[in-house]
Amino acid sequence: RIIPDAPTMANFAEVARTVPIWNYGLHSLEVAIATVITNAVFCTLAGYAIACMDFRFKKVVIGIFLSTLLLPGEVTLTSQYMTIKALGVDNTLIGVWLPGAIGAMNVLLMAVSCRSIPKEILDAAIIDGATTWQRIRYVVWPNVRGMVSVVALFSFIGAWDDFLWPLVVLSDPDKYTLTVGMQYLQSNFGQNPRVVAAGTIIALIPIIIIFSTMQRFFFRGVEEGAVKG
Repeated sequence: RIIPDAPTMANFAEVARTVPIWNYGLHSLEVAIATVITNAVFCTLAGYAIACMDFRFKKVVIGIFLSTLLLPGEVTLTSQYMTIKALGVDNTLIGVWLPGAIGAMNVLLMAVSCRSIPKEILDAAIIDGATTWQRIRYVVWPNVRGMVSVVALFSFIGAWDDFLWPLVVLSDPDKYTLTVGMQYLQSNFGQNPRVVAAGTIIALIPIIIIFSTMQRFFFRGVEEGAVKG
């Protein structure tokens, strides 16, 4: 039934008693925040370089970014794990965060947003003596921050909901993220779908909060096309 006959919060309490949900949630939050920061900063810089700067092998770089989008994540899973292990950050939250620190799709989104800035404005800034960092700070950023909010939201949701990669790279249960920790409910309470559903709702609540508070920035970024003076 959509409306239960006897509503209860006991299943949520059972989830909290079964798994260290606050620790797992904190781990997921740390990974998600780090992913948002690195994608917002470095994808903006990379998008500006691809869209507004001229350098050798530019088309090759763009082709490499596009080619990475053609491969499903499972294809590169083994190579990513070998790289993380060689760096010595396997079974750590850094190892969970590192592959998603810069997303190819996010770079392309920022490149499209930077390309919408008229070249005349950037040329005028160069004539006025603005450095690359000043152009990014005072010309590019005011016009792409709407798209940055879109990138940040997608990055947070992707990092928070990721299950397969943390499951592969983490072997210590004390370092699990929330989505990986919730699998324990599936094994222990497979015959009680109410507890499993309660755990799913707990994992979903931060996504709902983030999207509800940032939806105006999200839709503004999607619809943004005008250049601010």
